[in-house]
Amino acid sequence: MRILHTSDWHLGRSFHRVDLLGAQRAFVEHLVRTAREHSVDAVLVAGDVYDRAVPPLAAVELFDEALHRLAGIGVPTVMISGNHDSARRLGVGAGLIERAGIHLRTDPAGCGTPVVLADEHGDVAFYGLPYLEPALVKDTLGARAAGHAAVLEAAMDRVRADLAARPPGTRSVVLAHAFVTGGAASDSERDITVGGVAAVPPETFGGVDYAALGHLHGCQTINERVRYSGSPLAYSFSEADHRKTMWLVELGADGGVTAERVDCPVPRPLARLRGRLDELLEDPALERHEESWTEVTLTDSVRPQEPMARLARRFPHVLSLVFEPDRAPEDALASYAQRLRGRSDQQIAEDFVAHVRGGHGPDERERAVLTEALDAVRVERAEHEGAGR
Repeated sequence: MRILHTSDWHLGRSFHRVDLLGAQRAFVEHLVRTAREHSVDAVLVAGDVYDRAVPPLAAVELFDEALHRLAGIGVPTVMISGNHDSARRLGVGAGLIERAGIHLRTDPAGCGTPVVLADEHGDVAFYGLPYLEPALVKDTLGARAAGHAAVLEAAMDRVRADLAARPPGTRSVVLAHAFVTGGAASDSERDITVGGVAAVPPETFGGVDYAALGHLHGCQTINERVRYSGSPLAYSFSEADHRKTMWLVELGADGGVTAERVDCPVPRPLARLRGRLDELLEDPALERHEESWTEVTLTDSVRPQEPMARLARRFPHVLSLVFEPDRAPEDALASYAQRLRGRSDQQIAEDFVAHVRGGHGPDERERAVLTEALDAVRVERAEHEGAGR
């Protein structure tokens, strides 16, 4: 059986205020085209269909379009809710939608009830484990504790019990939305540590032929049978080095797994640049990044004038600007009082300017402004004290 494994669509999400709906629509078109061209038997979506519980209307419309297009080419689709989704909202109409071959699995109580598809070698049972918030599902699943590992283990116990009652040779696939030990995270995933230790061991999925995971945005192999597809688009600059793909999985007659990566469309490459402003504007090696979405970290010891505008002239798609000036290390043991002892107000003010500029103190004009300001304060103080006598 040929399976297309994807996850973490995050429909409705933007990238540093850049609307990604067009890129997400291009991905959906690519997904449908890939399923058709590779004669896929099932499409799996392992959670985080939407970016938030109440998605914008445009995202809902795109999701509806995706379902219609998948149903239109006759490819069964199994989909679970993730920690970004509202399970109840995503699951509305699931029974009716199932008649079109779209199987939404959003209810934790249904973990042990599979979608059964068949090929020339027999049945394949697909079990959908939606994101399991420990505090909310512990009692439903009869878990021994309110932690991620415990509730997933309880869900998998239901999967294994159902599978044991099926005819010998029935192959099995689990969809789950979780943080599995050995996976590499990025800045894009929402923290799921509330409710206990977030990571669960890959052994949790023992006894099934393939575990199609969602949640982490990097495509990765935990082991031969446990894989993350990753998100189809980058949602933070921490994903700049990701290759965005889906897994095309071949499930053999004996349950053996082979998988290859299918690249997703890239709306615009990402680049993370670091250095002094003048160097970044002049370095010919950076020409290849001029059309990228760019994050720039400036290391100038003194904050340059109009840095964003100047960067935008060379890198018109710069989206993020960070300042991390290179400065000489300070004596961490010297107390504030020690540093001020014996210094005049003028010297303290000039030292402060030098501190925030990475060692560059005020010029003559700025010193004159500081002197004038300090003198004005002294006059005001003297007049106030005189009025109080």
